Amino acid sequence: MSDRTAGKGFPAARPRERTLSVTILAGEFHAPSLNDFFPPAVLFEGTPFELDRLMLIRIIMAAVLIIVMLAAFRRPRLVPRGLQNVAESGLVFVKEQICDEVLGKESGKKFFPLIASIFFAVLFLNISGVIPGLNISSNARIGMPIVLAAVAYITFNYVGIKKFGFLKYMRSSIVVPNVPPALHVLLIPIEFLSTFILRPFTLTVRLMANMLAGHVMLVLFFSATQFFLFDAASWMKVFSPFSLLAGLGFTLFELLVVFLQAYVFALLTAVYIGMAQHADSH
Repeated sequence: MSDRTAGKGFPAARPRERTLSVTILAGEFHAPSLNDFFPPAVLFEGTPFELDRLMLIRIIMAAVLIIVMLAAFRRPRLVPRGLQNVAESGLVFVKEQICDEVLGKESGKKFFPLIASIFFAVLFLNISGVIPGLNISSNARIGMPIVLAAVAYITFNYVGIKKFGFLKYMRSSIVVPNVPPALHVLLIPIEFLSTFILRPFTLTVRLMANMLAGHVMLVLFFSATQFFLFDAASWMKVFSPFSLLAGLGFTLFELLVVFLQAYVFALLTAVYIGMAQHADSH
């Protein structure tokens, strides 16, 4: 949704010289809108490779993830220390608490690279929301959550179709056994909607909505602090410590959300793969 779309069914947007961030003065605060998550191009404007601030954050955090993993395992030690120990702990957590727990050891080992990649991609893209200077998770815009949900969707359907064949997989996924035939008229559409439409939709929206909401809350707390300190009447300055403490407290809570969203996304991906593997035991 860029400025070029104005006049094509979209109302003319207010100028977007700056994006929504925790550094905006509350005295100039505008109600958050979708335009805040589609900032002006920074590089390659007008080309298919156009990059705005959120795309640059995605690239930066992806590069950071790659560098961290390469640095951690460049010279692996039998007894891990430092960065290797942290990285191995994360990988062991994904393997034991998600892959092995949901899929079993054999299938868990097979799908571990995919699920671990999803977990760490979501984690690193989310954590930029609490890094000063970046101040936003690129998962707060729907593009990347759609890509991640599409990967999960294609994977679990591929697994089911490969094991059962297309027709048997579809029948096993949407036909509930041992129910009166008349109920199939109601249950088949519900099961189809739940399995093939709502799964990718909820994966996408859950991740995006949580990161968007967290970003907006941080903006409100810290911009309120700045307003009370620099723009409000003198008697209102006493409120600044409270809004600052609320902002710091919510930042800690956001760190928890960052991890939980990565865990939930990876966990549900594993659950959907497991359900596809056992579609015949619906």
